[in-house]
Amino acid sequence: MNQAPIRNNWTLDDVNSLFKLPFNDLLFQAQTVHRQHFDANEVQVSTLLSIKTGACPEDCKYCSQSARYATDIEKEKLMAVDKVLEAAQIAKAQGSTRFCMGAGWRNPKERDMPHIVNMVKGVRELGLETCMTLGMLSPSQAQTLKEAGLDYYNHNLDTSKEHYNQIITTRSYQDRLDTLENVREAGIKVCSGGIVGLGEQASDRSGLLMQLANLPKQPDSVPINMLVKIEGTPLGNVDDLDPFEFIRCIAVARIMMPKSHVRLSAGREAMNEQMQALCFLAGANSIFYGCKLLTTANPEADADMQLFAKLGINTERGQAQTAEEQYQHEQSLQTQIVNQENADLFYDATQA
Repeated sequence: MNQAPIRNNWTLDDVNSLFKLPFNDLLFQAQTVHRQHFDANEVQVSTLLSIKTGACPEDCKYCSQSARYATDIEKEKLMAVDKVLEAAQIAKAQGSTRFCMGAGWRNPKERDMPHIVNMVKGVRELGLETCMTLGMLSPSQAQTLKEAGLDYYNHNLDTSKEHYNQIITTRSYQDRLDTLENVREAGIKVCSGGIVGLGEQASDRSGLLMQLANLPKQPDSVPINMLVKIEGTPLGNVDDLDPFEFIRCIAVARIMMPKSHVRLSAGREAMNEQMQALCFLAGANSIFYGCKLLTTANPEADADMQLFAKLGINTERGQAQTAEEQYQHEQSLQTQIVNQENADLFYDATQA
Protein backbone atom coordinates (compact mmCIF):
# COMPACT_ATOMS: atom_id res chain seq x y z
CA MET A 1 0.00 0.00 0.00
CA ASN A 2 1.37 3.41 -0.97
CA GLN A 3 1.84 5.67 2.03
CA ALA A 4 0.53 9.21 2.15
CA PRO A 5 3.42 11.66 1.74
CA ILE A 6 4.45 14.02 4.51
CA ARG A 7 3.68 17.58 3.42
CA ASN A 8 4.87 20.83 4.98
CA ASN A 9 3.33 23.11 2.36
CA TRP A 10 -0.38 23.01 3.18
CA THR A 11 -2.44 26.03 2.20
CA LEU A 12 -5.60 27.26 3.90
CA ASP A 13 -7.56 26.30 0.77
CA ASP A 14 -6.16 22.77 0.99
CA VAL A 15 -7.27 22.37 4.58
CA ASN A 16 -10.67 23.97 4.06
CA SER A 17 -11.27 21.52 1.21
CA LEU A 18 -10.69 18.59 3.56
CA PHE A 19 -13.11 19.99 6.13
CA LYS A 20 -15.76 20.39 3.40
CA LEU A 21 -15.66 16.74 2.33
CA PRO A 22 -18.79 14.67 3.02
CA PHE A 23 -18.42 13.21 6.52
CA ASN A 24 -18.20 9.57 5.36
CA ASP A 25 -15.65 10.42 2.67
CA LEU A 26 -13.52 12.33 5.16
CA LEU A 27 -13.52 9.48 7.70
CA PHE A 28 -12.76 6.91 4.99
CA GLN A 29 -9.77 8.95 3.81
CA ALA A 30 -8.54 9.49 7.36
CA GLN A 31 -8.86 5.80 8.25
CA THR A 32 -7.04 4.84 5.06
CA VAL A 33 -4.14 7.14 5.92
CA HIS A 34 -4.17 5.91 9.52
CA ARG A 35 -3.80 2.26 8.50
CA GLN A 36 -0.80 3.10 6.33
CA HIS A 37 1.21 4.14 9.39
CA PHE A 38 -0.37 2.62 12.50
CA ASP A 39 -2.15 -0.41 13.86
CA ALA A 40 -5.78 0.71 13.54
CA ASN A 41 -6.75 -1.12 16.73
CA GLU A 42 -4.02 0.17 19.02
CA VAL A 43 -4.05 3.31 21.18
CA GLN A 44 -1.14 4.85 23.07
CA VAL A 45 -1.98 5.62 26.70
CA SER A 46 -0.49 8.48 28.74
CA THR A 47 -1.10 9.81 32.24
CA LEU A 48 -0.96 13.54 33.01
CA LEU A 49 -0.10 14.89 36.44
CA SER A 50 -0.19 18.53 37.57
CA ILE A 51 3.10 19.03 39.40
CA LYS A 52 2.41 22.70 40.15
CA THR A 53 -1.13 24.11 40.08
CA GLY A 54 -2.57 27.62 39.89
CA ALA A 55 -1.23 31.17 40.26
CA CYS A 56 -0.12 31.35 36.64
CA PRO A 57 0.51 34.97 35.49
CA GLU A 58 -0.73 34.32 31.93
CA ASP A 59 -4.18 35.41 30.77
CA CYS A 60 -5.24 32.37 28.69
CA LYS A 61 -8.99 32.91 28.61
CA TYR A 62 -9.83 29.20 28.90
CA CYS A 63 -7.59 28.33 31.84
CA SER A 64 -8.63 27.81 35.45
CA GLN A 65 -5.01 28.17 36.58
CA SER A 66 -4.68 31.82 35.59
CA ALA A 67 -4.25 34.10 38.60
CA ARG A 68 -6.37 36.67 36.76
CA TYR A 69 -9.65 34.74 37.06
CA ALA A 70 -11.82 33.76 40.01
CA THR A 71 -11.97 29.97 39.82
CA ASP A 72 -12.08 27.36 42.54
CA ILE A 73 -8.60 25.94 41.81
CA GLU A 74 -6.38 25.67 44.87
CA LYS A 75 -2.90 27.08 44.41
CA GLU A 76 -0.18 24.49 44.98
CA LYS A 77 3.59 24.69 45.01
CA LEU A 78 5.85 22.42 42.98
CA MET A 79 5.34 18.82 44.10
CA ALA A 80 8.09 16.92 45.84
CA VAL A 81 9.98 14.54 43.58
CA ASP A 82 9.03 11.46 45.63
CA LYS A 83 5.32 12.31 45.32
CA VAL A 84 5.66 12.61 41.56
CA LEU A 85 7.38 9.21 41.37
CA GLU A 86 4.64 7.62 43.48
CA ALA A 87 2.08 8.90 40.96
CA ALA A 88 4.21 7.58 38.09
CA GLN A 89 4.31 4.13 39.66
CA ILE A 90 0.51 4.11 39.89
CA ALA A 91 0.26 5.25 36.26
CA LYS A 92 2.50 2.40 35.13
CA ALA A 93 0.43 -0.10 37.13
CA GLN A 94 -2.67 1.18 35.30
CA GLY A 95 -1.06 0.49 31.93
CA SER A 96 0.24 3.93 30.90
CA THR A 97 3.44 3.95 28.87
CA ARG A 98 4.09 7.70 29.05
CA PHE A 99 3.99 9.96 32.11
CA CYS A 100 3.34 13.63 31.43
CA MET A 101 4.04 16.33 34.02
CA GLY A 102 2.53 19.81 33.74
CA ALA A 103 3.21 23.01 35.68
CA GLY A 104 1.12 26.20 35.68
CA TRP A 105 4.06 28.46 34.79
CA ARG A 106 4.84 31.10 32.21
CA ASN A 107 8.28 29.53 32.12
CA PRO A 108 10.35 27.48 34.60
CA LYS A 109 12.67 29.33 36.98
CA GLU A 110 16.28 28.23 37.19
CA ARG A 111 15.81 27.34 40.87
CA ASP A 112 13.22 24.76 39.84
CA MET A 113 15.27 23.06 37.14
CA PRO A 114 17.17 20.63 39.46
CA HIS A 115 13.85 19.32 40.81
CA ILE A 116 12.45 18.98 37.28
CA VAL A 117 15.58 17.10 36.18
CA ASN A 118 15.22 14.66 39.08
CA MET A 119 11.58 14.04 38.16
CA VAL A 120 12.53 13.21 34.58
CA LYS A 121 15.34 10.88 35.64
CA GLY A 122 13.18 9.15 38.23
CA VAL A 123 10.26 8.54 35.87
CA ARG A 124 12.58 7.16 33.20
CA GLU A 125 14.09 4.77 35.72
CA LEU A 126 10.58 3.34 36.18
CA GLY A 127 10.56 2.38 32.50
CA LEU A 128 8.10 5.06 31.38
CA GLU A 129 8.44 7.59 28.60
CA THR A 130 8.59 11.15 29.93
CA CYS A 131 6.79 14.30 28.82
CA MET A 132 6.66 17.77 30.36
CA THR A 133 4.76 20.98 29.78
CA LEU A 134 6.27 23.91 31.68
CA GLY A 135 5.52 26.91 29.51
CA MET A 136 8.17 28.68 27.46
CA LEU A 137 11.68 27.21 27.38
CA SER A 138 15.01 28.84 26.63
CA PRO A 139 17.54 26.94 24.49
CA SER A 140 19.64 26.15 27.57
CA GLN A 141 16.63 24.84 29.51
CA ALA A 142 15.64 22.63 26.59
CA GLN A 143 19.17 21.26 26.46
CA THR A 144 19.14 20.58 30.20
CA LEU A 145 15.91 18.59 29.85
CA LYS A 146 17.34 16.65 26.92
CA GLU A 147 20.41 15.71 28.95
CA ALA A 148 18.12 14.56 31.78
CA GLY A 149 16.47 12.16 29.32
CA LEU A 150 13.18 13.95 28.56
CA ASP A 151 11.42 12.21 25.66
CA TYR A 152 8.64 14.70 24.82
CA TYR A 153 7.88 18.34 25.47
CA ASN A 154 4.32 19.63 25.14
CA HIS A 155 3.69 23.21 24.06
CA ASN A 156 0.38 23.78 22.30
CA LEU A 157 -0.26 26.51 19.75
CA ASP A 158 -3.86 26.61 21.07
CA THR A 159 -5.50 28.17 18.01
CA SER A 160 -4.74 29.88 14.70
CA LYS A 161 -2.35 32.79 14.47
CA GLU A 162 -5.27 35.03 13.47
CA HIS A 163 -7.44 34.11 16.47
CA TYR A 164 -4.62 33.87 19.00
CA ASN A 165 -4.80 37.44 20.36
CA GLN A 166 -8.47 36.91 21.19
CA ILE A 167 -7.44 34.13 23.57
CA ILE A 168 -4.03 35.13 24.98
CA THR A 169 -2.20 38.46 25.16
CA THR A 170 0.59 37.77 27.68
CA ARG A 171 2.73 35.79 25.26
CA SER A 172 2.86 35.94 21.48
CA TYR A 173 2.31 33.28 18.86
CA GLN A 174 5.96 33.66 17.93
CA ASP A 175 6.92 32.94 21.55
CA ARG A 176 5.21 29.57 21.19
CA LEU A 177 6.90 28.83 17.88
CA ASP A 178 10.27 29.80 19.39
CA THR A 179 9.81 27.33 22.25
CA LEU A 180 8.98 24.56 19.77
CA GLU A 181 12.14 25.43 17.85
CA ASN A 182 14.22 25.29 21.04
CA VAL A 183 12.76 21.87 21.84
CA ARG A 184 13.43 20.52 18.33
CA GLU A 185 16.98 21.88 18.31
CA ALA A 186 17.68 20.13 21.62
CA GLY A 187 16.56 16.81 20.11
CA ILE A 188 13.40 16.38 22.23
CA LYS A 189 10.26 15.08 20.52
CA VAL A 190 7.58 17.73 20.08
CA CYS A 191 4.04 17.36 21.40
CA SER A 192 1.93 20.24 20.10
CA GLY A 193 -1.72 20.68 19.25
CA GLY A 194 -4.52 23.00 20.20
CA ILE A 195 -7.98 23.59 21.59
CA VAL A 196 -11.18 23.81 19.57
CA GLY A 197 -14.42 25.31 20.77
CA LEU A 198 -12.82 28.61 21.84
CA GLY A 199 -15.39 30.62 19.92
CA GLU A 200 -13.17 30.51 16.84
CA GLN A 201 -14.27 30.43 13.20
CA ALA A 202 -14.02 27.30 11.07
CA SER A 203 -11.09 28.94 9.24
CA ASP A 204 -9.23 29.16 12.56
CA ARG A 205 -9.44 25.40 13.03
CA SER A 206 -8.03 25.02 9.54
CA GLY A 207 -5.33 27.57 10.33
CA LEU A 208 -4.28 25.78 13.52
CA LEU A 209 -3.85 22.43 11.75
CA MET A 210 -2.07 24.11 8.83
CA GLN A 211 0.42 25.73 11.21
CA LEU A 212 1.12 22.42 12.97
CA ALA A 213 1.50 20.43 9.76
CA ASN A 214 3.79 23.07 8.21
CA LEU A 215 6.28 23.12 11.09
CA PRO A 216 9.83 22.22 9.98
CA LYS A 217 9.15 18.75 11.43
CA GLN A 218 5.59 17.71 12.15
CA PRO A 219 4.92 17.08 15.86
CA ASP A 220 5.38 13.52 17.07
CA SER A 221 2.20 13.93 19.12
CA VAL A 222 -0.76 16.19 18.33
CA PRO A 223 -3.29 16.64 21.16
CA ILE A 224 -6.69 17.88 19.97
CA ASN A 225 -8.55 19.32 22.95
CA MET A 226 -12.24 20.13 23.16
CA LEU A 227 -12.67 23.20 25.37
CA VAL A 228 -13.69 22.32 28.91
CA LYS A 229 -15.64 25.40 30.01
CA ILE A 230 -14.55 26.62 33.45
CA GLU A 231 -16.79 28.93 35.48
CA GLY A 232 -15.00 32.17 36.21
CA THR A 233 -12.94 32.23 33.01
CA PRO A 234 -13.85 34.52 30.07
CA LEU A 235 -14.77 31.47 27.97
CA GLY A 236 -16.93 29.88 30.64
CA ASN A 237 -20.13 30.50 28.66
CA VAL A 238 -18.95 30.18 25.06
CA ASP A 239 -21.19 28.19 22.69
CA ASP A 240 -20.47 24.47 22.41
CA LEU A 241 -18.72 23.18 19.30
CA ASP A 242 -20.78 20.74 17.27
CA PRO A 243 -19.50 17.17 17.96
CA PHE A 244 -19.27 16.36 14.25
CA GLU A 245 -17.01 19.39 13.77
CA PHE A 246 -14.70 18.05 16.48
CA ILE A 247 -14.56 14.64 14.80
CA ARG A 248 -13.74 16.38 11.53
CA CYS A 249 -10.80 18.07 13.28
CA ILE A 250 -9.46 14.67 14.32
CA ALA A 251 -9.83 13.30 10.80
CA VAL A 252 -8.20 16.29 9.11
CA ALA A 253 -5.31 16.21 11.60
CA ARG A 254 -4.77 12.52 10.78
CA ILE A 255 -4.72 13.15 7.04
CA MET A 256 -2.36 16.14 7.31
CA MET A 257 0.02 14.57 9.84
CA PRO A 258 0.09 10.88 8.88
CA LYS A 259 2.91 9.76 11.18
CA SER A 260 1.93 11.75 14.27
CA HIS A 261 0.04 10.27 17.19
CA VAL A 262 -3.23 12.23 17.27
CA ARG A 263 -4.36 12.46 20.87
CA LEU A 264 -8.00 12.61 21.88
CA SER A 265 -7.35 14.88 24.82
CA ALA A 266 -9.32 17.25 27.10
CA GLY A 267 -13.08 17.17 26.80
CA ARG A 268 -13.50 13.38 26.69
CA GLU A 269 -15.54 13.49 29.90
CA ALA A 270 -18.37 15.12 27.92
CA MET A 271 -18.11 12.68 24.98
CA ASN A 272 -20.27 9.57 24.88
CA GLU A 273 -18.83 6.24 23.76
CA GLN A 274 -20.18 6.64 20.24
CA MET A 275 -18.44 9.99 19.74
CA GLN A 276 -15.15 8.61 21.06
CA ALA A 277 -15.48 5.58 18.79
CA LEU A 278 -15.88 7.87 15.77
CA CYS A 279 -12.79 9.79 16.86
CA PHE A 280 -10.78 6.54 16.91
CA LEU A 281 -12.18 5.70 13.49
CA ALA A 282 -11.11 9.18 12.32
CA GLY A 283 -7.52 8.42 13.33
CA ALA A 284 -7.12 9.31 17.01
CA ASN A 285 -4.65 6.84 18.50
CA SER A 286 -3.59 8.34 21.82
CA ILE A 287 -5.45 9.29 25.00
CA PHE A 288 -4.83 10.54 28.51
CA TYR A 289 -5.80 7.91 31.03
CA GLY A 290 -7.15 8.42 34.55
CA CYS A 291 -9.54 10.73 36.36
CA LYS A 292 -7.81 14.11 36.00
CA LEU A 293 -6.16 16.15 33.22
CA LEU A 294 -4.30 18.77 35.21
CA THR A 295 -7.42 20.39 36.71
CA THR A 296 -10.26 19.08 34.51
CA ALA A 297 -12.21 15.84 34.59
CA ASN A 298 -11.38 12.86 32.39
CA PRO A 299 -13.08 9.46 32.05
CA GLU A 300 -11.87 7.03 34.70
CA ALA A 301 -9.49 4.28 33.66
CA ASP A 302 -11.96 1.41 34.01
CA ALA A 303 -14.44 3.18 31.71
CA ASP A 304 -11.72 3.52 29.08
CA MET A 305 -10.86 -0.17 29.32
CA GLN A 306 -14.52 -1.11 28.97
CA LEU A 307 -14.79 1.02 25.82
CA PHE A 308 -11.56 -0.46 24.44
CA ALA A 309 -12.96 -3.95 25.05
CA LYS A 310 -16.15 -3.09 23.15
CA LEU A 311 -14.15 -1.71 20.22
CA GLY A 312 -11.44 -4.41 20.20
CA ILE A 313 -8.75 -1.79 20.88
CA ASN A 314 -5.46 -2.70 22.56
CA THR A 315 -3.14 -0.36 24.42
CA GLU A 316 0.15 0.41 22.73
CA ARG A 317 3.09 -1.29 24.40
CA GLY A 318 5.88 1.04 25.51
CA GLN A 319 9.41 0.53 24.27
CA ALA A 320 10.64 -0.50 27.69
CA GLN A 321 7.79 -2.95 28.26
CA THR A 322 8.20 -6.63 27.45
CA ALA A 323 5.43 -8.73 25.95
CA GLU A 324 5.04 -10.52 29.27
CA GLU A 325 4.68 -7.21 31.15
CA GLN A 326 2.07 -6.09 28.65
CA TYR A 327 0.16 -9.33 29.08
CA GLN A 328 0.23 -9.04 32.86
CA HIS A 329 -0.96 -5.40 32.70
CA GLU A 330 -3.86 -6.28 30.42
CA GLN A 331 -4.90 -9.24 32.59
CA SER A 332 -4.78 -7.06 35.70
CA LEU A 333 -6.83 -4.31 34.09
CA GLN A 334 -9.46 -6.75 32.82
CA THR A 335 -9.78 -8.17 36.34
CA GLN A 336 -10.24 -4.66 37.72
CA ILE A 337 -13.03 -4.01 35.23
CA VAL A 338 -14.89 -7.13 36.29
CA ASN A 339 -14.47 -6.56 40.00
CA GLN A 340 -14.74 -2.74 39.96
CA GLU A 341 -12.02 -2.65 42.62
CA ASN A 342 -9.62 -0.12 41.18
CA ALA A 343 -10.85 3.15 42.73
CA ASP A 344 -7.78 3.33 44.96
CA LEU A 345 -5.49 3.39 41.93
CA PHE A 346 -6.61 6.81 40.77
CA TYR A 347 -4.45 9.80 41.58
CA ASP A 348 -6.14 13.18 41.74
CA ALA A 349 -3.52 15.70 40.70
CA THR A 350 -5.40 18.62 42.23
CA GLN A 351 -5.27 17.02 45.67
CA ALA A 352 -1.53 16.29 45.69
